[in-house]
Amino acid sequence: MHVLITGGTGLIGSAVVAELLAHDHTVLALARSDASALAVEAAGAEALRGGLADLDALRAGAARADGVIHLAFSNDFSSAEAVARAVAEETAALTTLGEAFIGTDRPLVTVSGTPWIAGRASTEADPLPLDGPVGGRGRTVMALLGLASRGVRSTAVRMPRTVHNEGNEGNGGFAGLLTGIARRTGVSGFPGDGAQRWPAVHALDAAVLFRLALEQAPAGSSWHAVADEGDAVRDIAAVIGERLGLPVESVPETAFGPLGAIFAMDQPSSSTVTRVALGWTPTHQSLLADLKNIQT
Repeated sequence: MHVLITGGTGLIGSAVVAELLAHDHTVLALARSDASALAVEAAGAEALRGGLADLDALRAGAARADGVIHLAFSNDFSSAEAVARAVAEETAALTTLGEAFIGTDRPLVTVSGTPWIAGRASTEADPLPLDGPVGGRGRTVMALLGLASRGVRSTAVRMPRTVHNEGNEGNGGFAGLLTGIARRTGVSGFPGDGAQRWPAVHALDAAVLFRLALEQAPAGSSWHAVADEGDAVRDIAAVIGERLGLPVESVPETAFGPLGAIFAMDQPSSSTVTRVALGWTPTHQSLLADLKNIQT
């Protein structure tokens, strides 16, 4: 299959590109800079110059592709306005890609987050949140899944709060953000009592699931890329503090910026249905083990 991928040089995207190439697919990867294009080509894929906001490039890439995996999203969480801009950019891109695939029965795999359900781990059957800081993203994903009735094999891989690989912190989700905040403030902090749980997955395990969804998932389906159902945030902060030699303390939600309220929520998630239906079996190390690779 010739696959168009957005976000192909990121933490997850680079792993997905390698996974696809290792399983006899070819890859056309969106690249918004010369450096990204070189990285894509070095990995063995073809570069398609343009950014996520370049809708003409997306249409051209979709016209050449047998399938799409969408992963690109701005990592600017500095303000509510920045998050809103990122959601709007992604909405326009996914709308363009979805329209290009109507009536083709080709696969279009997008990414979202696992939902949170009070009192239990969320499952693949639970709805995405449609309100709040990331509600716009949930509405976009649901609209894309709705294209199943119009001849698009659309599916969503829901990512947990942290994606990790070798202790990364630049773009690894919540644990990565905690690490960055700890370096800036001198405290490895957690909101409240730190008992709230965050799910996690290794990037290489997530890459396998994206390939399986591309190859197998039925139209309109959602899947959970969850390896660790939920680690207590205070345990995550403790490993970060140990690695960086910093005190580990409870800090106000406001210390985490516009995502503070989400950081404070208990949000474990299950992937039982995904494992059984798609034959997905995570094999790489857990988040708490991997965080011991944080660079000091």
